[in-house]
Amino acid sequence: MLLPHAERLDLEPVLAHYREHGYARLGRVFEEGHLMRLRVRAEELMLGKVVIPGLFFQADSDTGRYEDLRYGQGYVGPSLEYRKLEKLERDDLFRAHLENPLFERIARARLGERISIYRATLFNRAKKGGSRLPWHQDAGSYWGLDRDPELQIWTALDDCTTESGCVRVVPGSHHGGLATPLGGLIPADVARAGCAEERALDLPAAAGEVLLLHNHLWHGSGSNGSGAPRRAFTVCYMDAATRCLRRKRAPREFVRVFERG
Repeated sequence: MLLPHAERLDLEPVLAHYREHGYARLGRVFEEGHLMRLRVRAEELMLGKVVIPGLFFQADSDTGRYEDLRYGQGYVGPSLEYRKLEKLERDDLFRAHLENPLFERIARARLGERISIYRATLFNRAKKGGSRLPWHQDAGSYWGLDRDPELQIWTALDDCTTESGCVRVVPGSHHGGLATPLGGLIPADVARAGCAEERALDLPAAAGEVLLLHNHLWHGSGSNGSGAPRRAFTVCYMDAATRCLRRKRAPREFVRVFERG
């Protein structure tokens, strides 16, 4: 699945940039044939042609507003307009992707030898536009963990341009920690005080390109005005010692990855 140069990438400058700015580019590292298989599988899952028990589906809003998203509905029938699919580690193609040798090198360099994942998620912007994702952080008490993860590895399955809603970041914002203890959305007044729009940087990516994103980095994305699908697959890796703190239900058990034997 990896292009020939990918397993030999020098990770030192990449990880140095990630530490300083909260994000880093790996460039294009995946073969087109592999990306096509993932695109086809994503459509098969959304259309119900492949059914995997336990997947999480979230439909997009009809208005394109994040505030109008509906929760708790799950799979509502065949559609290519789901906003996201989670628990994709249960799918063999996506599981192979997230356990590739390059990602293993990165995860071990940052997290050590014992690694699990918090989530493996497809973010989908349908042809008609999809909802904008406001400034947010992927951490905090909302995630219900005994420590915040720090490493997300994001792969463009399609060309993700500024027009189609590429990732936007506020470089260096991870150094400030959480904007609120809850995490998630950055309050509007905090975003204004932090000059988020003035400091924002678009990160367009061609299909097969990979980004590293720190969980505390302020990031978001726009709606899709390109008329073509815009799909990306992101995986949050963490120290396998991380534990779920929820009490209303049984604590989550997280999937270990890069295991041998």
